[in-house]
Amino acid sequence: MEEILEDESPDLFINFTPEVQKAISEVLPSKDPLDEPDFNSIDYINSLFPTEQSLSNIDEVVTRMENKIQSIDNEISTVVRGQITASQEGRQSLDEAQRVIKQLFSHIKTIKEKAEKSEEMVREITRDIKQLDCAKRNLTLAITTLNHLHMLVGGVDTLKLLTQRRLYGEIALPLQAISEVMTHFETYSDIPQIKSLSDQVKSIHVELAEQITHDFKEAFSGTNKTTIPNKQLAQACLVVSTLDPKVKKDLLKWFVNLQLQEYNHLFQETEDTAWLDKIDKRYAWIKRHLLEFEDRLGNLFPQNWEVSERIAVQFCLNTREELVKIMAKRKSEIDVKLLLYAIQKTSTFENLLSRRFTGVTLRDDESEPDFGSKPPFTGLIGTCFIPHLEIYIESIDRNLADLMERFVQDSKQSQPTEATDTQAAILPSCPDLFVFYKKSMIQCTQLDNGQSMLSLTKTFQKYLHEYSERILQNNLPKIESQSIGTSVQLLTRDLQKISTSGIIHNFSSLLKEGEITRFTKDELAKICCILSTAEYCLETTQQLSDKLKEKIEPALADQIDLSKEQDNFHKVISNSIQILVQDLENACEPALTAMSKIQWQNVDTVGDQSPYITAITTHFKTTIPIIRDNLSHTRKYFTQFCIKFANSFIPKFIQNIYKCKPINTEGAEQLLLDTHMLKTVLLNLPSISSQINRQAPASYTKVVTKGMTKAEMILKVVMTPVDPSKAFVEQYKKLLPDCQLNDFYKILDMKSVKRQEQAVLVEVFKAYKS
Repeated sequence: MEEILEDESPDLFINFTPEVQKAISEVLPSKDPLDEPDFNSIDYINSLFPTEQSLSNIDEVVTRMENKIQSIDNEISTVVRGQITASQEGRQSLDEAQRVIKQLFSHIKTIKEKAEKSEEMVREITRDIKQLDCAKRNLTLAITTLNHLHMLVGGVDTLKLLTQRRLYGEIALPLQAISEVMTHFETYSDIPQIKSLSDQVKSIHVELAEQITHDFKEAFSGTNKTTIPNKQLAQACLVVSTLDPKVKKDLLKWFVNLQLQEYNHLFQETEDTAWLDKIDKRYAWIKRHLLEFEDRLGNLFPQNWEVSERIAVQFCLNTREELVKIMAKRKSEIDVKLLLYAIQKTSTFENLLSRRFTGVTLRDDESEPDFGSKPPFTGLIGTCFIPHLEIYIESIDRNLADLMERFVQDSKQSQPTEATDTQAAILPSCPDLFVFYKKSMIQCTQLDNGQSMLSLTKTFQKYLHEYSERILQNNLPKIESQSIGTSVQLLTRDLQKISTSGIIHNFSSLLKEGEITRFTKDELAKICCILSTAEYCLETTQQLSDKLKEKIEPALADQIDLSKEQDNFHKVISNSIQILVQDLENACEPALTAMSKIQWQNVDTVGDQSPYITAITTHFKTTIPIIRDNLSHTRKYFTQFCIKFANSFIPKFIQNIYKCKPINTEGAEQLLLDTHMLKTVLLNLPSISSQINRQAPASYTKVVTKGMTKAEMILKVVMTPVDPSKAFVEQYKKLLPDCQLNDFYKILDMKSVKRQEQAVLVEVFKAYKS
């Protein structure tokens, strides 16, 4: 059977592309093996008859297959007949659609023809209406033009007559109307008649400008100042407002200069009143003159001309120009007192003008500087003093130098300021310095916020540095370093004289003899005061820097940098904390030295804490409360002090543990007990002898726990037998994983291990490490 199947022609199969096969699978999903694209007839028959025994059912399988073939043939026949019926129905539907389309096209054509006829009819109807609209517009334009022309012809004649009679009150409105009418004839300027009328209007403008200017000069001539025809000139001003703006500008310029003739004469540089010491007389003159002007001629000019303001502005410009010249010639006569007097009087006057006038004429004048958000008259005169402000800066420098000398003298005897709820006790010179800085900065801001402010900043920097060095750093008490060595030598000598059995009984006397020179309570308070003062200076210097950057010109703000001065105050704070740490360390030094001199190999019992621990605790209880109380407002620096002390004291304590050699097991146990007691005291150090039991900062607790745990682990290793050597080394590495070979040697020395045994243990240590 296989041979017969293998001979079947491949042409009997229909092969589809993968895309077509995929589409068929999506539309007609099937699990029948006959529908598989890679159907293999041999595999299929073998699956039906896997064994020879299964051939017994061949008739049944053949019957089933024939039935299936018959079923498929029936389905194919049904589908074919259905397709024939659908094809006939589709052809009928297509014919019907084509018929309907032809009918629709016919209807659309009919509608289009009717629309074209309607449009033509509307066009015929509206043709006459459009002509009428055009005629109406032309007629209206002609009437309007004729009216304007009539107004122009009549107005020109009227203006000529009124100009000759100087009836300015009746000229203003017609002149303005004619000027507006002329704008309608700009497109007709090529018509001779219109051009003639335009020339006549221009001629009237020129004539009015010359005539009114002449009338003003005639009215304000030297022989006719008392009988000024205010009404006629006031009406003339209304006419000037309608003329070329240049006419008004020239007239006002002449009038303002006329008003300042007397001032220019009285205060010319050859006069005694011209110098800076009489500068207030200048301002008194203009105030008096403006009052007289507004009283006598206030109604002459229109209010929007701002004549009073223009007089004040020109006065300021003239004054500035004259002061520049006279100060350049008499520069050697200017001192800081005279300069500040002139600046103060000028600033007061400028503020007065800023309150009285709006400064609108300054905004109109593009030649004057833009003062931004400042009052309009600020600096209008005062800018002439800026080139001479180095005199002021030099004066500030001298005053600060004198102030610094006074601070140096006062620092030797002055007491700190009283502490408040929010502020620690500080040196009284500190707020005095910054008050002086504030006043100087405010004053300089009023004078100049440019280069002068930058120079003032450099002066501030100079004396901030001096204050940090001469007043703070130099006044920190000095530690007498030699006293420590001397005390330790005395203590060691006494220990060597005493027998082992008498150590505990004589320890107190030894410690007393070994005391060193320490800071007094007042000296500790002074150190804390200097630290608090440095902190106050640090914070206030930052505020000063921010304020200077705010006040100075934005272009110069980047040049303000007080970071070096702040670093100096940080240095003072750091040194103050270091001195406090060193003083407390020195107090504990004799006790640590005494600890290392005890004959630990002779200790036979473990008792209470040793006297040297009691001595150290006593120093803590004596010193810490003083520092804590004086730094109550600067808790962060008190915490820094505690951390620095722990970081310095604990390593020294560990080094002294290594010196406790030789030591036996009981001695190690006693030393471990002492270490644990010291650890407890250190953990409570920030609040020792305090009525308020405050938890120590986590950063401090971490330092103490890490350092003292290492000390305890060292002693536990010391208590571990060296035999077997491997177990001893393993215990060492377990308890002290970070310690090196050098520390291993020190522990072996404490245990009095012989050199030969040490060599063996070291080899084990190295092998373990590798």
